[in-house]
This record gives sequence, structure tokens and C-alpha cells, in this order.
Amino acid sequence: MSKSPIGPTGPPRPSRSARPTTNTKKSSTTRPVSKARASSTAGAPRARFRSRHPLMTALVPVILVVAAIATMIVVKAAGTSNPSAAASSHLTAGGSSATADPGTTALSPSVVAALSVPAATLDAVGSPASDVLPSRVGNGTVLRGADNKPLITYVGAEYCPFCAAERWALAVALSRFGTFSNLSGTHSSDSDVYPDTQTLSFYGSSYTSPYVDFQAVEEASNQQVGGTYQTLQTPTAAQSALLAEYDAQGSIPFLDIANRYVITGASFSPQVLQGLSRSQIAAQLDDPSSAVAQAIDGTANDITAAIVSVTGNQPSSVGNSAAIAAIAQKLGA
Repeated sequence: MSKSPIGPTGPPRPSRSARPTTNTKKSSTTRPVSKARASSTAGAPRARFRSRHPLMTALVPVILVVAAIATMIVVKAAGTSNPSAAASSHLTAGGSSATADPGTTALSPSVVAALSVPAATLDAVGSPASDVLPSRVGNGTVLRGADNKPLITYVGAEYCPFCAAERWALAVALSRFGTFSNLSGTHSSDSDVYPDTQTLSFYGSSYTSPYVDFQAVEEASNQQVGGTYQTLQTPTAAQSALLAEYDAQGSIPFLDIANRYVITGASFSPQVLQGLSRSQIAAQLDDPSSAVAQAIDGTANDITAAIVSVTGNQPSSVGNSAAIAAIAQKLGA
């Protein structure tokens, strides 16, 4: 199989200012611009409440003080009742968000189960030459999350076909380190290159792991409103700093592995997923001879090798795999 022109080896990425609804020749998609802040007139109803309810206005400071004291008591009690909490990570996808995502549907339990690909299958796939390896970006301090575990940051969008491909591999890789909750199903834009690529979405999901923290930002849905895709989430200041350092052109998907490895653009071509349903894709993940497994499981192995390099080779059942060790050596880990 020839080398895929995806990721760092592909053509120049589009500038951040360009925001087309189609992307016919790029290995990644330009990130969308966030919606404008709400108008300052939003404060008007609050002013009317104060003028029309003088008694309540006088009581508000007292109520707030009482509520603050009660909250402090609850937080203090909670902090001493769960000593094992530090052993796991339960982080909801970061960034500000809309209340609902019309571009997603329920994800079949069989699809979720298939993301936990057997180790024997992953070892058999290894790291195909057609997949683009993560790029090493530094040897400094490992970037850690709120739980003091290595932090993995993903930024993408649901309309993006390259994000659609990469999410499968990232989910398979992370399933070796922890557990997802509330993953949903979605698809890339039907008016973009590789239209309607079936995938899953990290929007509204959470992830639990004793080894890593994971933060995901789905910047936009696959639904257009007024000619642009609906905004879902915006990166935090810390996430924006990573994007500014390693993804100045604003391409997605973007994946930072603890400030040691970066993936910008898809690691394999979404072409391999064309015409397949989510169930059909999931069913092929356990078949190392299939093109789907070669692409998704192979990329998952590459991501896994980068992750174990920042977790101290943990869990050992993953880090001691001959296939993962071989890839880690190629990564310079």
C-alpha cells in the first residue's frame, strides 16, 4: 500500500481565515470561528427584576451568603468521602458548549463494545506503512491535567471527514487506557470531500482512566445555520495555547499527547470508510486483514505507543506488547 498523503506529509494546510463548507484537496480541515458573544442587552431582564421586586432585591445578598456557606460545607464533606477518586479521571469534554447537538444520534452498544479491540488483533495489525506516525515535538516536562496524569487534547469538528476518520483510531487507542461514557454517533458533512463519513462524536462524552486525562473539543456540528456550521464548543485558554504553538494554521483534527507528540490532520485517508455504516466499520475492527482494521487499528497502535511513552509504560499489559514497543522505538520514545 502506498504512503498516504495525510497528516504532516500532505499538502499545505488551509489558513485559519478560510472557512469553506467543502474541502476537496486537503488532508485536514480548517477550524471554525466561534460565534460572537451575546449582546449587552442581555442584562435588561435583571434590571427589571430589581426595580419590580424591591423586597427580593434586599434579600438577595442574605440568600447568597447563606448559599455560599452551605456550598462550602458540602464541598468539604465531599472532599473527604471519596479517597479513591484520585485513582481515576472523569473529565467531560472541555470548552463552552451549546445545550444540544442536532448532528448526533445514539451510538449502538455493539459499536461501543467493538472499540475495545482485542490485543491479539492490534498486535497482528502493528503499524502499517500507509499510516502517518505522530510527530515528536519535545523532550520537556510532560503536560499534565487536573488529576496530575498526562493530558491528551483533541480538537476537531463533526462536519470534518478527516476528524471522522481519526476519531475511530483515537477511541480505540484510549479504550486501552480507560473507559468512555456517552459517546454518540455522527457523520461528516454530506457536502464535503468523503461525504457522510460515519463516525462517533466526543461531544457530551466523558472518559475515565487511571493513567491519562483526556479533553476533547468538538468545535462545530455537521449542521449548517446561515451558511456556517453550528458552533458546539470553543477551546479553553490552555487548549488555545497548544493550538497556537503546534497548529498555527488552524487545521483539524488536532491531537496533542502530553506536549510530547502531535498529530495534525488525519493519519489515514477517510476513503477507506466510504460507503460503510458505523456498524460495518465496527465489525471490521477485529479483522486484522481488513482495510478498515489496517487503517484504524494501525493508527490506534501508533497513538498508543505515544501514550505509553508518557505514562511510564503503563499499563504494563499494553506497554510491554512487542508491537507497541517496536512502534515506540520508531517514535524515538
